[in-house]
Amino acid sequence: MGSVEVRFSAEGVRLDQAVAERTGASRAKAQAWIAAGYVRVDGVPVTKPGKRLKGETVEVVAPPDPPPRVAPEQRDLEILYEDEDMVVVNKPPGMATHPAPGLTSGTLVNALMGRYAQAAVEGEPPEQVRPGIVHRLDRDTSGVIVVGRHDAAVRRLADAFKNRFVFKRYVAITVGQPPEMTLVAPIGRHPVERHKMHVSGVNARYAETDFSLLATVDGHALVDARPHTGRTHQIRVHLKHLYAPILGDELYGKPSPYISRQALHAYELRIPHPRSGRIMTFVAPVPRDMVAAWEALGGRWPDGLERADVAPPAGGSA
Repeated sequence: MGSVEVRFSAEGVRLDQAVAERTGASRAKAQAWIAAGYVRVDGVPVTKPGKRLKGETVEVVAPPDPPPRVAPEQRDLEILYEDEDMVVVNKPPGMATHPAPGLTSGTLVNALMGRYAQAAVEGEPPEQVRPGIVHRLDRDTSGVIVVGRHDAAVRRLADAFKNRFVFKRYVAITVGQPPEMTLVAPIGRHPVERHKMHVSGVNARYAETDFSLLATVDGHALVDARPHTGRTHQIRVHLKHLYAPILGDELYGKPSPYISRQALHAYELRIPHPRSGRIMTFVAPVPRDMVAAWEALGGRWPDGLERADVAPPAGGSA
C-alpha cells in the first residue's frame, strides 16, 4: 500500500474501525498506524485504537508500506532425499508451501532459501516468489513434496506433473465412510464462498480420485486417496461430495477434538528423476497427530502403513 493521507469525520464507532473503513486497510493495519502516531483526532495524536469517536475530525497520514521481502530462514526440515537436481521434504502441518499476499515468512520456500543460502527477494509480489516449487500442499496438509534445485530440473518435474507421470497417494481420516470407487467430478470455485472449491463450481475442471478404505471404526474411516489430477483442495472437496469430509477440516467439514487440522497426509510420491528419468519412490510416515486421532477414535493401525513413531528407511528407492 502506498502512502495514505485521509481526512474524515465519524461518530459512534471505534477509531480503528473508522480508519480501516475509510482507508480500505485491515483492522490490524489501522491499529498499527494508530500505535505509531500516524492518526490524529482534532489535531491531536491518539494512540488508543478503541477510542469511541463523537464526530471529531480524523486525519491519517501514513507512510507507504516497505516493499515485500521474502528472506531465507533457518528452519529444521525433514529431508527424505536430496541431490544436485532436487530435494524431497516431509512438510509438517502448519507450514505453507510458498509465500502469499500478507505471508512472507515461515513457508517451505523461506526454509529452503535458508538451507541453500539463497539471497532474499525484495519488491516482488510474495505469491510470485516460489523458487523450485512445482506442486504444493495445503498449509495444514503434511507429507511428501518435491522441489527442483535449478531451472532445468524445475521444468522437467513440472512436466511430469502436467503430463500425469506422477503417482500420488494420500492418507486421510474421514467422518463417515466413503464408498470405494473412482470419483470423476469436476472442481471449480464455489459460486458464493469464493475461498472454497466446489464440485461443478465456477470454471470447473476435470478431477479424478481413487478412494479405498484402509480401516473403519464407529462411523469413521482411514482412507487411501490417489488423485489422478491436481486441482485445488481436490481430495478434501471430493470427500465432502461423498458425504465423508476429512476429520478436522474446518473449511469443508467442522473442527474436531481429536486433531487440530485436517487429517490429510501426502504419504507417497513416485516421480521420474529430472536428470535420469528413473522412477523414484518416496514415503513419509503418517504423522503422530493423525495416528493419535485414529487411535482415540478406537481404530487399530493397519499393517503395512508406516507411522511416524516407527523409524522409516532413509532416502528414496528406485
